[in-house]
Amino acid sequence: MVVDLNRVAALDAVHGDASGLQLGALVRQHTLERDGRIAAAAPLLAEAAPLIGHLQTRARGTVGGSLAHADPAAELPACMIALDAVFHLRSARAARSVPAHEFFRGLLATALGPDELLTEIELPAPAPHAGHGFAEVARRHGDFALVGACAVLAVDQAGACRHARLVIFGAGDGPHLARATAALLGAAPAPARLAEVGRAAAEEIDARADLHATAAYRRRVAAGLAARVLTAAAARAKAA
Repeated sequence: MVVDLNRVAALDAVHGDASGLQLGALVRQHTLERDGRIAAAAPLLAEAAPLIGHLQTRARGTVGGSLAHADPAAELPACMIALDAVFHLRSARAARSVPAHEFFRGLLATALGPDELLTEIELPAPAPHAGHGFAEVARRHGDFALVGACAVLAVDQAGACRHARLVIFGAGDGPHLARATAALLGAAPAPARLAEVGRAAAEEIDARADLHATAAYRRRVAAGLAARVLTAAAARAKAA
C-alpha cells in the first residue's frame, strides 16, 4: 500500500522567527534554494541545495525524504548535523525529538521506528558572528558526491573560535561529525590550524572503497575539502 502525504498541508510549511527555523518534512528541496527565510536563517542549506541532483529532482524531492532515506552521500543529512538540527518524529502512539547527530545510525539506517514518520525539522537561530562552508567532489553535476564536507564556525568579539562543527559525508557509511574541531576552540582560526584540523578529521573516517573511489582517495579529498569549508566558514564569521 502506498500512502500519499502530499495533501497534508502542515507538513509542507516553513516557519521562521527569532528562535530559529522550522521545516515541514514535505518541504521541497527546491524551496531551500529560493526561500529567503531559509537563506537568512540557514544559508548553509541554501548553498548546498543546488548540488542536490538536478532541478527536476529537487522540484519533487522532499527534505524529510532525503533525511529519512539517509544516503551516506546525500548533502542534507550532513548539513542538518552541522546546523545542530532537531528532528521531530511521530507515530500513532507518541511523538519524540531526536538530535540530527543521533538520527543517522549507519548505511541507510536511522533512528526511525517502523511505525514512525519524520514530520518536522527544527533549526536553531544562527549564532552571532557565525559563518558556513560547503564543498563536494562529484563526477558530474547532479551525481552523488564521492566526498563532501560542510562546516559552521562562530567567533567571539576578539576573533577566537567559540563554536565549530565539521561534517564529512560520502566517504563512509554515513555523515561523520568530526571530533577534531575541539582543537579550534578558544583560538583564532588561523589557516594552518584549519588545515591541520581538516587532516585530523579525515583520519577519523572509516572510509569505504567501491568502484568509484578508493578509501585512500576519499580520505585525501576529505582532508582538503574539510580545510576548505572551515576556511570559508571562518572568513564569513569574521566578516559577519
